[in-house]
Amino acid sequence: MANGNLPPPARTNGVPKAAPVVQAAPDAAKFAVIGGLIDRPQRVMVYGPGGIGKSTLAAMAPNPIFIDIEGGTCRIDAQRVEGIESFNDLRGCLQSSLFDGYQTIVLDSATKAEELAVAYTLATVTTDKGQRASSVEAYGFGKGYQHVYDSFLLLLSDLDSQVRRGRNVIVIAHDCVVDVPNPVGENFIRYEPHLQGPKSGKASIRNRVVQWADHVLYVGYDVASVDGKGIGTGTRTIWPFERPDHIAKSRSVGEELPFNDPTDGTIWSMIFGGK
Repeated sequence: MANGNLPPPARTNGVPKAAPVVQAAPDAAKFAVIGGLIDRPQRVMVYGPGGIGKSTLAAMAPNPIFIDIEGGTCRIDAQRVEGIESFNDLRGCLQSSLFDGYQTIVLDSATKAEELAVAYTLATVTTDKGQRASSVEAYGFGKGYQHVYDSFLLLLSDLDSQVRRGRNVIVIAHDCVVDVPNPVGENFIRYEPHLQGPKSGKASIRNRVVQWADHVLYVGYDVASVDGKGIGTGTRTIWPFERPDHIAKSRSVGEELPFNDPTDGTIWSMIFGGK
């Protein structure tokens, strides 16, 4: 400096900087390395048009109990849980000990469960202005679908907890026709589970459940094409793999199965291996 004086010290607020947080290394004893196949309960989605026999098919799974929130099993001789009227009821049921002694839990249906999730979301999640929303759209562009998606994930977590306890889970859903973008050609339409699926792909409950399931089975009527017209044959087929007209998948079943005998549970022997 020209006058030989040192510059004044920089001002501070007197608060020392916090030391960086150092996280302790995880205890290696809590981890394990294993190999080979893992035999665990299966997560299955069955979807198709109303009245085709989805609930009847699920009733042939190993020792099932229905969470019948849609009232579709009244004509089926099966064990079922009653009294579920809300999303909280549904979650409380899945977190209880009601299912002790059963091998398979059947949620009938995921489409109705989504309706309960919507009602739960509207009752518990406010808008950005702190107001109660009157509809999913009232949250603003895309926000409501994300809130419902987050609510539905809680249900999937509850179902997963039952899988960890050793029980198979079958989720039934209705079907719907969806426009499918095709990056290598013309777009097309196909059947998919009737669940929330915005065109943006974000907050898609439909995609999440398909990813979550080990098996997605489409039950459909057989249709033949004659002179460009679809002719119904009255027969039904269980499809465990994807085709242009529907989405489906399976980790163990690679061929379609006829489903004309309501007492034929062959598909479950193939999926559960008699367990």
